[in-house]
Amino acid sequence: MLLTIVSAIAIFCLLIFVHEFGHFITAKAVGIRVNAFAIGMGPVLFKKTRGDTEYSLRAFPIGGYVKMEGEDENSEDIRAFNNKPTWAKALVVVAGSFMNLLTTIVILTLILFAIGFPTNTISSVSSGDPAMTAGIRAGDTIVKIADKSIATWDDVTGSISTSTGDTLKIVVNRDGALLTIVSKISKDETGRRIIGILPSYEKNPIEAIKSGVIGTFTMAAMMLDYLGVLFTGGGSTKDLMGPIGIVSTIGDFAKMGFVYLANLTALISLNLAIVNMLPLPALDGGRLLFMGIRKLTGRRISDEIENKIHFAGLMLLFMLMIWISVQDVGRLFAK
Repeated sequence: MLLTIVSAIAIFCLLIFVHEFGHFITAKAVGIRVNAFAIGMGPVLFKKTRGDTEYSLRAFPIGGYVKMEGEDENSEDIRAFNNKPTWAKALVVVAGSFMNLLTTIVILTLILFAIGFPTNTISSVSSGDPAMTAGIRAGDTIVKIADKSIATWDDVTGSISTSTGDTLKIVVNRDGALLTIVSKISKDETGRRIIGILPSYEKNPIEAIKSGVIGTFTMAAMMLDYLGVLFTGGGSTKDLMGPIGIVSTIGDFAKMGFVYLANLTALISLNLAIVNMLPLPALDGGRLLFMGIRKLTGRRISDEIENKIHFAGLMLLFMLMIWISVQDVGRLFAK
């Protein structure tokens, strides 16, 4: 329980901080006055004022906010949010989700760099499996399988799994000498063809960054696809998870190890980025939508009307969150 609580607080505080920091640093960059920057909600645990901004840490790590001058009301201050051009306000609104997207990329990159990437050099050979019987050793680098050149571990597994016959001709580089070895084939419990070898891993920062970016946008595409299915009635709201469900999942992943917990943190961060940019009232995407409408139609929608719409959207989001939380509790008792 303690591990779950500590892990959940750490993850929520990290993701809330980077999101709100995105709004904060961008507002400062475009010259908007920031009156308050808070991490957490509820009673103040610590606060300090520097310049125009009051910085505070609050008791409950379930949110946070940046309070900008003229954000929800009219202000005559030249540095107020409402007096800035649309492009500046749009940058501030988008910056929170962008920081969560960037956080996802950074976390995945660090994980991939820490683990490393499998190579076509063998780290170990399983005792009793065909590779050991054939004479393949740890430290051998596979350069050919069935006359096909090998450059990566994917080439190794692909060539073995798609091979036919009972034996496989393998060329390895052992201490600078090329050796041709014929190995038998066996199958694992899933029926996949194997010979009983494991790869060595190397750390490659460039490849880690590349894979981190690709992995992030691949996950984002999958999330957007599911949201599309959900909004068109093809999905089930029972698949949605609220704070209680997230905390429970964090506890499960924390028990599995740091890498699993870091992967979950990246996934939550990306969810936060995408959900916040949905064009719904009270969300950053909703605010961006109203900016676009005002840019096209002038000020036909007053600040008062927009604020009422956002407030109504916020109430609906709270109701949805309560309903999802009830589902989360039901799932916990069903375990």
